[in-house]
Amino acid sequence: MKSTLKICCLGAGYVGGPTMAMIAAKCPNIQVTVVDPNAARIAEWNSDELPIYEPGLYEIVRESRGRNLFFSTDVDGGIRDAEIIFVCVGTPTKKQGIGAGRAADLRYVESAARRIAAIAEGPKIIVEKSTIPVKTAEAIMTILRANSKSGQFQVLSNPEFLAEGTAVEDLLCPDRVLIGGEETEGGAAAVQKLASIYARWIPAERILTTNLWSSELSKLVANAFLAQRISSINSISALCEATGADVDEVGNAIGKDSRIGPKFLKASVGFGGSCFQKDILNLAYLCQHFGLPEVSAYWESVVKINDWQKHRFAERIVRELFNTVTGKRIAILGFAFKKDTNDTRETAAVSVCQDLLAEGAEVVVYDPKVREHDIRQDVLGKGANDNLLIAGSAAEAAAGAHAIAILTEWDEFKSLPFAQLFENMPKPACIFDGRNILPHADLREIGFRVFPIGKAHKISGHK
Repeated sequence: MKSTLKICCLGAGYVGGPTMAMIAAKCPNIQVTVVDPNAARIAEWNSDELPIYEPGLYEIVRESRGRNLFFSTDVDGGIRDAEIIFVCVGTPTKKQGIGAGRAADLRYVESAARRIAAIAEGPKIIVEKSTIPVKTAEAIMTILRANSKSGQFQVLSNPEFLAEGTAVEDLLCPDRVLIGGEETEGGAAAVQKLASIYARWIPAERILTTNLWSSELSKLVANAFLAQRISSINSISALCEATGADVDEVGNAIGKDSRIGPKFLKASVGFGGSCFQKDILNLAYLCQHFGLPEVSAYWESVVKINDWQKHRFAERIVRELFNTVTGKRIAILGFAFKKDTNDTRETAAVSVCQDLLAEGAEVVVYDPKVREHDIRQDVLGKGANDNLLIAGSAAEAAAGAHAIAILTEWDEFKSLPFAQLFENMPKPACIFDGRNILPHADLREIGFRVFPIGKAHKISGHK
């Protein structure tokens, strides 16, 4: 089918790649080009080993790649040819200057806007897909209009709501697609044009249109509310351990209330990923900027509880191993921040590993999808530590370990040969289940001392 519309996406990361692959798959008459100056990353998108792991993503990419889906380093060419340009560049938290540690670093967004202004000819629709602070569209529009001689632009906000590990499913059948635009005739037309693309496979009632500022803010607020629920149940997990209550039973009981609902009420070592912490801190910074310090402090407390939960988990390991882990081998099973992804951004595993290494432990990490280089860089940065080891299997990590700690809920960890693992561990052998995915009663029957998150320790039989 002949292409009638050309789309360009700036950024070949976790958002741009999967989103454009789905649009290309569902709209074969639209030519979709993903551009990025990182030649190595583009090469991976053009290979059989994609740079990110998502169930079903390779199949979606393979279906359209070379037909109407292209990955290229020709950024200028992509901008010049496209009618709609998606901006999917990184917006990390600032590391220095005003707002350091909280505000979003918009250097890549500004750079993208300036490049579009320099290259674009004729009318273009610019779509903010990156997670950005409210009012960023205003800055983008100012840059475009100040630096373009002939371009006519409409800027839309179309935030992503993808959960890593289920990104393909989320793109295929989203809860909603949110599109915000200027409340002008041109803005309304641009919103409708983008909405008509999503309408190829998404029911009309799930495509929501708002003004620009509501759309931009909704992304931050959605992530803040989800993270708030995780920090809330994690705070209760500590109380459950102290009182003998079971956090799974408490979560199930309150989740039956239709006003609360059951989602995001599973206790864990803490939330991670590219969005939750970054977006909450950004929201807190915005509140402070607009003279709302009480609101800012409220949202910052969500992040503080999350950080505390990570350290609390490591402290429990040390405490239950007789207050010392010096020279003891600790097997860390799972390093990605959640299952079915190789993303390690803000993963709780980094904090736990660093705390244990600081206590003198030998930390052995196994994750089925995260590469050794990424684990070492996340934990050690540019440093080195001979006590950090990377294993090729769960059995290798657990061999000779005083304790096993489950940090990612990979399905394979639920059915490990625990009896065999037990035989190859010093006694007493301990398991710290940071995801509550294991058969705790069975493990105690084998002889393990089991410490689930949010549950009191029960004495097991001696083996």
